Amino acid sequence: MSETSPELIFVGAITGARGLKGEVRIKSFTADPKGISGYGDVFEENGATSYSIQVVGQSKGQVFARLGGVEDRTAAEALKGTRLYVPKAALPEPADDEFYFSDLVGLKADLVDGGKLGFVKEVHDFGAGAILEVTGGDLGVVMVPFTRAVVPTVDTKGGRVVIDPPPGLLEPAEPEAME
Repeated sequence: MSETSPELIFVGAITGARGLKGEVRIKSFTADPKGISGYGDVFEENGATSYSIQVVGQSKGQVFARLGGVEDRTAAEALKGTRLYVPKAALPEPADDEFYFSDLVGLKADLVDGGKLGFVKEVHDFGAGAILEVTGGDLGVVMVPFTRAVVPTVDTKGGRVVIDPPPGLLEPAEPEAME
């Protein structure tokens, strides 16, 4: 894909090889984990390398898949850690109260009291729930739990999120906690 190609959306990560015939284990971030194969080819982050994908099984929160051109365990092991993407245009339009994490990046982050916190630099999901990385304000980098209670308003058309921080979220870390 070139620089003018559609935006790529992160949908999964290869966590390792499975078997001897080139199958890979994938942590899928699609609503239905097996659905990762329903959007056409998957791409590496650079957009230049793509693979056809066929899901062949599922277990313990991961899917097993065959990727086009990956024919043996050695090739599959070499892909461990590879993040997989699909063009945003291949994904369904989100419902009114839904959005893709990539839609949040760059939005202003305002506080419910009218203060300015910065902007959303990135959205992280380490498995226990999404976290907004907010930067560009007086507090430096702030990691905000992405829950309806803490982020009651997401206005992608208006270009902002509103944050209602729980007590302590915006307090600087204690010096001894940083040692």
